[in-house]
Amino acid sequence: MRASSVNTAILELLGQEHTHLTAQAIYENIRERLPAVNPSTVYRALERLTHAGKISVSDMGSGAAVFELVSNKPHHHLVCQNCGKTMVLPHQSVAPYFDAIQAATGYKIYTNHLILFGCCPDCLALEKAQPEE
Repeated sequence: MRASSVNTAILELLGQEHTHLTAQAIYENIRERLPAVNPSTVYRALERLTHAGKISVSDMGSGAAVFELVSNKPHHHLVCQNCGKTMVLPHQSVAPYFDAIQAATGYKIYTNHLILFGCCPDCLALEKAQPEE
C-alpha cells in the first residue's frame, strides 16, 4: 500500500464530505476503496497530512479528534455543549480577536480552526422554560 495513495484517498474523502470525520470514520471509508489498508497506515497518513498543513485536527467535544481539509478560507466553530449542534463562524468574525492577542503578546497566531464551546439559543430557551426544582 503506497502512502501517497492513502494520502490521496484521505484528501479526496475530506474534500467530498466537507465535514469533520474521526480517524475511525476515515479508515472505514478508505478501507472500502483500498481493502488492503490497515488502521495504522491511515493514522500515519493523517499525522503526515496534519504536519504538512493539508488537514486540521480538532477536538469538537465528541470524545474523539476529528479531521477536516484545510481550505483557503479559515473558519471557526461554535459548539453547543448540551446538544452538540455546531455553527460555522467566518474568520472575519474572530480576526479582530486574533489581531488584539498578537498586538498584546507579540505572538504570531497560526490557528486556522478555533472552536468555542457554549450553549446554543435553543438549549438556553429550554433551560429557561424548565421550572426550578
